[in-house]
Amino acid sequence: MLTSAAMLEFLREQVGISEQLWAGKDTMLEPQDLPGRYGRVVSSLDRVLGTLNCPAVLAGGWAVWRHGYFGRMTQDLDIVLPNDRIQEFLAVSAVSGFQVLSPTPGRWPKVVHKETGIQVDILPEGERPGTTTKPAPTTIPAPTGIGASGAALRYVGLMPLVELKLAAGRGRDEADVIELIRVNKGRVDDIRRHLETVHPDYVQKFDELLARALEEDAP
Repeated sequence: MLTSAAMLEFLREQVGISEQLWAGKDTMLEPQDLPGRYGRVVSSLDRVLGTLNCPAVLAGGWAVWRHGYFGRMTQDLDIVLPNDRIQEFLAVSAVSGFQVLSPTPGRWPKVVHKETGIQVDILPEGERPGTTTKPAPTTIPAPTGIGASGAALRYVGLMPLVELKLAAGRGRDEADVIELIRVNKGRVDDIRRHLETVHPDYVQKFDELLARALEEDAP
């Protein structure tokens, strides 16, 4: 448990990072541009990915921030990796500044960046997201199909990000989709067309969230 002094320092750091993110929202276009300890984690991930020549994308809350919801911050990083490269990634991570957390049955792999304490959650290609009671009807796409380029971490694209959020199906994820709709109104038709190629359940849920966004924004 954090002491009062440690908590105060943590809050100061978060405020500072928030200010840097807001100031750089138009220029911080890649994960490598993230400030502070988050940028240091990305640098460490890039070294691992470069060693393996492995593609990967950054999803989760930081991708939501990148695609326009600037109020979104998160304490961890979510990366999509090819399923057949995960064991290699974990092995190299273990000697590259990360601690590989003990596997939990039924849970996806996680590592912690030793210097910063930031957790990196791995989303394996081909695995099924969702909840225990409501698994997604689709699986996680390959990184190369949703924004990966080369062997450096890249952001997941807007349309597959919405797909992943709908697949996860939690309240927080649905709230993120509503915010993404609000800040990407000109892309709504593109997102919907993409979802039509993925699964009708996602189209239905997207339409529901779109209606909520419009209703909440109505004067």
